[in-house]
Amino acid sequence: MDLQAKLSTVLGGRTADALRKGLGLLTVEDLLRHYPRRYAERGELTELDTLRVGEQVTVLAEVTKVTVRPMRNRRGSIFEAVISDGRNSISLTFFNQKWREGQLKVGRRGLFAGQVGRFREQLQLTHPEFELLPEGVDDGGLSALEFAGALIPIYPASKSVTSWQLKKSLDIVLESARELPDPIPDAVRDEHGLLGLTDALWSIHRPTSRDDVRRAVERLRFEEAFVLQVVLAQRRAEVMALPATRRVPETSPLLDAFDARLPFELTSGQREVSQAIDEDMARDHPMHRLLQGDVGSGKTVVALRAMLRVVDAGGQAALLAPTEVLAAQHYRSITGLLGPLAERGRLGSPEVATQVALLTGSQRTAQRRSELLDILTGDAGIVVGTHALIQEKVDFNDLALVVVDEQHRFGVEQRAALTAKSRDGSRPHVLVMTATPIPRTVAMTVFGDVDVSTLTELPAGRAVVSTHVVAVSEQPAFVERAWQRAREEVVAGHRVFVVCPRIGDDVDEGAEDDGSVPAGEDDEGVADGRSRAASVRGLAARLADGELSGLRIGTLHGRMTGEDKDDVMRRFADPEAKDPIEVLVSTTVIEVGVDVPQATMIVIVDADRFGISQLHQLRGRVGRGQLPGLCLLMTDSDPESPSRERLDAVASTTDGFALSALDLEMRREGDVLGSVQSGRRSSLRLLEVARHESVILQARESAFAVVAADPELSTSPALSEAVRVLIAQEQADYLERA
Repeated sequence: MDLQAKLSTVLGGRTADALRKGLGLLTVEDLLRHYPRRYAERGELTELDTLRVGEQVTVLAEVTKVTVRPMRNRRGSIFEAVISDGRNSISLTFFNQKWREGQLKVGRRGLFAGQVGRFREQLQLTHPEFELLPEGVDDGGLSALEFAGALIPIYPASKSVTSWQLKKSLDIVLESARELPDPIPDAVRDEHGLLGLTDALWSIHRPTSRDDVRRAVERLRFEEAFVLQVVLAQRRAEVMALPATRRVPETSPLLDAFDARLPFELTSGQREVSQAIDEDMARDHPMHRLLQGDVGSGKTVVALRAMLRVVDAGGQAALLAPTEVLAAQHYRSITGLLGPLAERGRLGSPEVATQVALLTGSQRTAQRRSELLDILTGDAGIVVGTHALIQEKVDFNDLALVVVDEQHRFGVEQRAALTAKSRDGSRPHVLVMTATPIPRTVAMTVFGDVDVSTLTELPAGRAVVSTHVVAVSEQPAFVERAWQRAREEVVAGHRVFVVCPRIGDDVDEGAEDDGSVPAGEDDEGVADGRSRAASVRGLAARLADGELSGLRIGTLHGRMTGEDKDDVMRRFADPEAKDPIEVLVSTTVIEVGVDVPQATMIVIVDADRFGISQLHQLRGRVGRGQLPGLCLLMTDSDPESPSRERLDAVASTTDGFALSALDLEMRREGDVLGSVQSGRRSSLRLLEVARHESVILQARESAFAVVAADPELSTSPALSEAVRVLIAQEQADYLERA
């Protein structure tokens, strides 16, 4: 059987169309991989107290009462049946269908599907679909085996496609699925004691025991991990086969001079990662390394040391940042750390020096031309920029190293466009950085084709940041005290951030380029019925006229020009600025990389509208010097809500890795992997990266061994096809997101 065959060729156009519209199932494999959500047993009824209003449900229950009564205000009748699990009940309501009396008799059991509603405090299903269990063998479409007590699969269904309609479609497909090509090679299956694909699919859809389900899930979960790891193993093998220039200078005068002027000692972690990077760049194939570290762990210094290393070797380094604010921040940080070492060509500059260029999309033409010339001639050894670096008109003299900050904000194609700018067909070395700590299982699952380095130590002298949740409705006095504290910080000569979810009160009010959450939506993008979220413009005006009157308040958001953003950040960060900003009201455009040592307090308004990782990144904007930091999470969310649970978690610890693991547990799997952002089905249905580390490790070891022995998978055609399908899905998802 061709697993990629359209369902219409097997089930007919009408059924296939219903499956496509109702559940997004297109191919035979889509249907076979649509696994049961749970299993019902004939003797075990669904616990009805678990039902929630608005849910689309399928329940197994028993009819306990039947009534027919006339409608009050018009002709016709209402047929009502009450079904029960023995403790709780729910009513089934049918209008003008008195004939249902002949079907729904007291004592009959069946599967009932519909959307849960409520009428007069009683849960109900209106005009539900249902299928009764047979009173005798082979009646009602269920086999004798099922009637005798086998598990009844309950599938994820929709309003238009019921669980038993899915079952009947699967009956047809399974009858033809007798010898399916297996993507897991025989040797790997034998090594791990796994079922074959055909047996696994039959066992998960038509089990005779719970053990059947367990073994089927075990095999299918391993397969998901295995195919994904094969893709990563192939990608890694492809990178290893590419040519790269070895960047090993005989001496490193620029790097040595930089180390000598550092005002602090490198941590042992920074030295170890730097050594690993040096060893990578000494090879004749390109480095592909991910550097992760918590907020303030010193990733920028490690990256800068690598950039200086390649400059000493005669090459150039480019740092790609996702926003102009972050690019400008990196430029200021790098030139500040280098001091005179960044003034090559200027009168009085040291003999050992280079130039640092900044390239963004909003630069004036004259400045841009000057920077492009320095990049082309090689005078600029270090180039910092946004996506403007990727444009065709940007030519490097000898691009040796690409550093990508906050790599998750760039697509594969964008990174590839920059790495393709090297000369003579040699690929530059690549270092990607993230300040969002990544749990080990995610690192293996999403970044399994790269080497991963982790900075866990914080540089000596870093201040402590305390975090508190401020409940607006419950603690109005605390809100007043929060703004008093902000004023006190400013009076002490410090700086204060205030973060809002929205830009302003105009019609087009989202802040998409900032990554913030549209008004009226929570972090899952679902309208929650709350009042409109605070906006930068609205709150800045209110604070200026009220709680923080008399203080110098500025605003920052993603729709400002590059020059205006840079001016605002300079006035906020520079204590000697002529027109300083003391309180900066901003969107999440300041989420990563912004470094203002004088900033000691951040107030995140409507904090429940942000995710855990985002809140942790925002908190990292304070306490970056030797002054202690304070983070206040203002919220009007319900004390028992999941959003309050997130805030309490952030307030309880500053350990980014612990928060990242919690974030992974609380979010949908597809969101973490980036595979359902386009609305497509995730390729991972049974594998949960938060829970199945041992499966991922076993699959990874087997996958890399298979690819090492047969890089093209020429001896495993079924595996090759599974890889092709997965890659095609990833590319489609990327194009839709783009």
